[in-house]
Amino acid sequence: QVQLVESGGGLVQPGGSLRLSCAASGIIFKIYRMGWYRQAPGKQRELVATITSGGTTNYADSVKGRFTISRDNANLTVHLQMNSLKPEDTAVYYCNSYIPGRTYWGQGTQVTVSS
Repeated sequence: QVQLVESGGGLVQPGGSLRLSCAASGIIFKIYRMGWYRQAPGKQRELVATITSGGTTNYADSVKGRFTISRDNANLTVHLQMNSLKPEDTAVYYCNSYIPGRTYWGQGTQVTVSS
């Protein structure tokens, strides 16, 4: 059974930082592209960042220079370090794993940026 379990969300003030983590099980983690997506109220889910099995990263323009995605293949985890957070970063953040023909999602973790 595949599971992606996110953690690390919460309430933070503008300019603050959070680190999200996603623990995977039930997949051959090292071959999957891993990613973070987010969905704000009333909006479509959007890509935040991805990291391939080889470590190549990709970021949405809105988070470039502020967010960093990383993976730990030994511990089957992917992280998202979020710095200089803005109110518009408020959303539910979802972990994703992908290879052609297979994609899985976590249950999401809420990130709220507010003073």
